[in-house]
Amino acid sequence: MRKIIKELAGWLVYIVIVVIIAWGFVTFVAQRTQVSGASMETTLSDGDQLIVDKISYQFREPERFEIIVFPYQYEAGTYYIKRIIGLPGETVQILDGSVYINGEKLEEHYGNEVMEEAGIAAEPVTLGVDEYFVLGDNRNNSEDSRLANIGNVKKSYIIGKAWFYFKSIGNMGFIH
Repeated sequence: MRKIIKELAGWLVYIVIVVIIAWGFVTFVAQRTQVSGASMETTLSDGDQLIVDKISYQFREPERFEIIVFPYQYEAGTYYIKRIIGLPGETVQILDGSVYINGEKLEEHYGNEVMEEAGIAAEPVTLGVDEYFVLGDNRNNSEDSRLANIGNVKKSYIIGKAWFYFKSIGNMGFIH
């Protein structure tokens, strides 16, 4: 009987350790989320599964063109997935469907088409020291920083960087 109790106690300790490690990994290192909608097509599609790197931005600042994940402020457990376009301290404006950073046209290969709506960025938008301007790749089908209810994204709201996607076996990869 003593041997059985000792064996069960060993298993219980093992299970507790595994649960603590898994909780720590999901809380501090990575998180899984799912793409919902077409705002990031053709880069990411509706239903794609993502692994979000939650630790990189603890050691460095987010960079232009990285895809980030941040919470939707009106529904818990729902997230936006967008591409960083404007960095802290920059001025962003959208003129004739193109993005301008500090008055210079941004050369980019993201975005499926010319933007039809500039939103609040029709006028210059100056970002604060901890703010980012984000857009979806499917510019005419994206709720992003052009909308006043989303606006600039503070660094403290960023959960992490989209790091890896998977659609199905054989259709997966790292996000650049």
